[in-house]
Amino acid sequence: MKGRRLRWSAIALGLLLSMILCALTPYNNVRLQNTPLAGGHFPLASFAVLLFFAAIYNPLARSLHRSAALAAHELLLLWAMVTVATGIAYTGLFRTFLINITTPGWLATTGHPAGKTLTELLPETLFPKQPDVLQLLYQGFESGRNLPWYEVLARIPWAQWATPLALWGLFIGFIYAAFVGLTGLFSHQWIENEKMNFPLLRVPMEISEESERGNLGAYLSHKFFLVGFFIPVMLHLLNGLHTYFPQVPQIPVLFLAQPYIPPEGLLSGFYKVKIYVYPAFIGFAYLTSKQVSFSLWFFFLLGGLLPGLLQVVGWRLPSAALGTTFGPVLARVEEMQMIGAFAVFFFFILWLARSHLMQVFAGLWHRRVEAEEPLKSLVAPRKALILFVLGAGGAVLWMVRFHMDPLPVLLFLGVCFMLHLVTARLICQGGLPYFTLTAAPSDGFLAMMASKTIAPITLALGLAVQKVAFVDVRESLLPSLLHATKAAEGVQTRRRFLIGVVAALFVGVVVSGAAMLVMSFQYGISMLPDDWAVETSRRVHEGAAQLLRYPEEAKTWSMVFAGVGATVMALLVLGYRRFLWWPLHPIGYLTTYSSALRILWFSFLLGWLCNTLVLRYGGVNAFKEVRRLFVGLVVGDTVMAIAWLIVGLFTPVSYHVLPL
Repeated sequence: MKGRRLRWSAIALGLLLSMILCALTPYNNVRLQNTPLAGGHFPLASFAVLLFFAAIYNPLARSLHRSAALAAHELLLLWAMVTVATGIAYTGLFRTFLINITTPGWLATTGHPAGKTLTELLPETLFPKQPDVLQLLYQGFESGRNLPWYEVLARIPWAQWATPLALWGLFIGFIYAAFVGLTGLFSHQWIENEKMNFPLLRVPMEISEESERGNLGAYLSHKFFLVGFFIPVMLHLLNGLHTYFPQVPQIPVLFLAQPYIPPEGLLSGFYKVKIYVYPAFIGFAYLTSKQVSFSLWFFFLLGGLLPGLLQVVGWRLPSAALGTTFGPVLARVEEMQMIGAFAVFFFFILWLARSHLMQVFAGLWHRRVEAEEPLKSLVAPRKALILFVLGAGGAVLWMVRFHMDPLPVLLFLGVCFMLHLVTARLICQGGLPYFTLTAAPSDGFLAMMASKTIAPITLALGLAVQKVAFVDVRESLLPSLLHATKAAEGVQTRRRFLIGVVAALFVGVVVSGAAMLVMSFQYGISMLPDDWAVETSRRVHEGAAQLLRYPEEAKTWSMVFAGVGATVMALLVLGYRRFLWWPLHPIGYLTTYSSALRILWFSFLLGWLCNTLVLRYGGVNAFKEVRRLFVGLVVGDTVMAIAWLIVGLFTPVSYHVLPL
């Protein structure tokens, strides 16, 4: 792959596929509740595209004319472009965007007290408030289900939507520019200097490289690969048929610990633990380094002991100790440890990159300094720094333009970018196809200061901005950009790779936004079966109104546990850096209370155990050979997900292979 040029035709193909899949994703994921085309950081749509062109298109094209086949880096470009674009179409942005910006006005039309509070405060240029416009959005056009999509698109009242969509589009553009800049700043450090593993990229890279060499058929027919492949095929064939024909037996993939764990006492934290078995996640865990995969499940179990330990010593901290919070899964005050832990790990990332960042800053004035370092980045660090400053600065000015206070805005955006950088590191190094934040950026501020010290518009608009761009990280952009950078390693025309990814970003925003608008006006948001999107957006605005009406003081226990988290992370970082024998990786602690680990922990335990046993008793050669089995687990799960997705397009119910 080294030194190969990227053809413009591959970029054009990636854009076409991105447009088609972004147009289909809202309907498939939301309206049909089918297996998601976009979901997590190993999305089905992008892997299906790569598998089709690697396993089906390339052999046929090569038989006609060798140059017609796609090279490995071109296959990975398709994977990267579709991943970036379709993530925007779902939880990455548009799953909740329209609901978020219209909830204040919609609450006002229903007489909800929060609606009156917020509509008087929030600017109409950002949050549509006209009852007739909102009625159409939430109830849909009359007989809209019978209208073709292009007629729905033409009937949308664009005069009322043009201003808010343009203003929010400008803000999203600033944020995405800052993310591209962050990618350029840290990608070389992580890829080249730290030699960071990218487990989620291992399978696409192996398939792409084997396809380019013309050996994919032999790779897919290897005995270890076939064993791994047919395990999930048989599992999901039976379970899928059981969904449609209940008389067909099924193999359980979910086991409850509740019958075996007492609700009180030392083990009470495990009372609601669930054991999920997903072959693809076992495969990712095997491909992740032992230290990381061990730490992920170890800290999840260790965190489960804490509620029981607090009970044993007589501490029963009420949920009210948290106050009003906005974290996706934040439920207990001890989970505020993650605020301190993320902050300390962020400074650890900066400390590891100190030499690289100093060289970047030196390159601002002396371009020769930057040239001395061979780059592993889609954007040169000097340009990346400028892009990040312009993007983040533009976002600050945008928020200040709508009367938010400058200092809180700077602090808030700083914390948001900090959380996303740490999250990107965790996903890319930890091999987590699915991850959620425990606490939101705002939770740290609300824990450490009285809410009445924050100006009302700063509080209300800041929480809306948080929901739009920073709190739902299941398809967050930054990890996808870092994966794209790694995928472009060795490509001669890296600028073209960057053009393809940025073009996919633009297409993702425009096409996904149009598709979500069409679907909302056609069916009505209230009629769509996505209660999660409506409820989470409503809770954000109700929580903001609650804080405006009844201000809260700083939360002592939240600050205590944030301090505990910072201390524990500092000790973990110290041990990780000072002792070669140290078994724990700090990123494991960051996932302790994530809802993702409630699903992934047992699969990562199995993957780590297999990794350890093969290395100990078979050595490195056996590890590489057996790796094909675990690649087979990943491919088998995704192939079955694709098969049942196609079935779900034509049936009233669908079988979900993966919990994404």
